[in-house]
Amino acid sequence: MRLRSIVIGAAGLATALVAATLTLAQPASAASLVEVTNFGTNPSNLRMHLYVPDRVQARPGLLVAVHYCTGSGPAYYSGTQFAQQADQYGFIVIYPSATRSGNCFDVYSPQALRRDGGSDPVSIRSMVSYAQQRYNVDPSRIFAAGTSSGAMMTNVLLGLYPDVFRAGAAFAGVPFGCFATTDGSTWNSQCANGQITRTPQQWGDLVRNAYPGYSGARPRMQLWHGTNDETLRYPNFTEEIKQWTNLHGLSQTPTSTDTPASGQTRTRYGSSGAQAPVEAISLQGVPHNLPVNAAEAVRFFGLNTSTPPTSTPPTSGPPTSAPPTSAPPTSNPPTTGPPPAGACRVGYTVNAWNTGLTASITITNTSASTVNGWTLAFTLPGGQTITSGWNASYSPNSGAVSARNASYNGTLAPNASTGIGFQATHTGNTGRPASFTLNGTACTVA
Repeated sequence: MRLRSIVIGAAGLATALVAATLTLAQPASAASLVEVTNFGTNPSNLRMHLYVPDRVQARPGLLVAVHYCTGSGPAYYSGTQFAQQADQYGFIVIYPSATRSGNCFDVYSPQALRRDGGSDPVSIRSMVSYAQQRYNVDPSRIFAAGTSSGAMMTNVLLGLYPDVFRAGAAFAGVPFGCFATTDGSTWNSQCANGQITRTPQQWGDLVRNAYPGYSGARPRMQLWHGTNDETLRYPNFTEEIKQWTNLHGLSQTPTSTDTPASGQTRTRYGSSGAQAPVEAISLQGVPHNLPVNAAEAVRFFGLNTSTPPTSTPPTSGPPTSAPPTSAPPTSNPPTTGPPPAGACRVGYTVNAWNTGLTASITITNTSASTVNGWTLAFTLPGGQTITSGWNASYSPNSGAVSARNASYNGTLAPNASTGIGFQATHTGNTGRPASFTLNGTACTVA
């Protein structure tokens, strides 16, 4: 059967091939994307790109960020905010690249759906092992995230290697095993069209049978899907929820339901906390080309719990104990007033397409005092209207906007940062606001 590509992210994902090819595996240059070769067993000839920020934690976390069909690791690096999150929190990011026709990952062959069976999952597992050995990675903080084909691979990686990955975030994917084929085809139309439905037990058994005998904990999973997905239809979202709740021994009845942003419905299973075993976000009216909320995925992973030291990354073997982590607060802290004048900095990045855009905002407290509770105010250029947002509440949706902290990111210690963002429509002006104030105080703009 002819390969059919899953096209995702053309609207905000500019391809940037900023990689340096190495003939021998070496540590990545600080704050640059570097290609690593000879990283280990690689049956499907994937390519590996690695991002190590200037400052990393003593035992850094590790994220595998997996691209969409027709994409590449460098394109996913430049088109998402995972590297910026790594800069902020001191973890390391691996960007695999598929090399077969169409640049889709193998989530369909019998080899790919069996632990250590071969193909792309084995290659990606080798990349993880390379980074673990080279960069003192904390084995309890290894995660995967991906879009479309990469979201399907995220489901596969967490299914095959539950002892490696602690959690995952799948943006517009399908359940583990849904895309399986036995005739050599790389496309499963029934799955793509949302026509494969199974019981939760059946979905769970597909994963359990891929790694017989495993009885340990299963990774947590965060799922994202647009209701208007025209490529991997929305029913796949429900089937993913069935699978991961079953693997965790949970009911399909949510523990909690809320609206984190306009047009979003979030359900949590097994817990109502920020790191529930299963978290699912439905995006009303959004097509397959959905925004990748890197900050919210990093929050779900728990990779945002500490600030990296000012040190270069170690390359020695890991010590035997893991650092403590702390959960985000469960309610908004009280506001203690604005920081001193000139004591905040805002970074603002826009990815725009014909009638829409996403804006990623980094707020940094550059004062010597902790900010408890914040409001970032700015004026959108004419014609821009916010349709959804993350990590803050936005009001109104155009003109002079106030973005108020969420329950878990209201405290900004000195030199600490937090990332927020939104999706918007526009009528031609894709520029950024001219100025920003934090709790009424003007900020410098990076």
